[in-house]
Amino acid sequence: MMSAKLDELVEAEGFDSLDDPLLAVISDSVSPGICMNPGCHYTTEVEPDQNRGYCEICGTQTVTSALVLAGVI
Repeated sequence: MMSAKLDELVEAEGFDSLDDPLLAVISDSVSPGICMNPGCHYTTEVEPDQNRGYCEICGTQTVTSALVLAGVI
């Protein structure tokens, strides 16, 4: 599921591949994040090491950053 969510997040952010957002966020203080609940497609900007961010759609703490999903952090 993590790989599918990571692919969904890359597409939602308008990138062609995972390399593009990773390079963009490594030197930034925010990262794209996505809700990990099945069927939820909520995305937002989060701290790069976020793995329990708040989802405004589900009301749960299930938003994870792209860097965590990619195993960089």
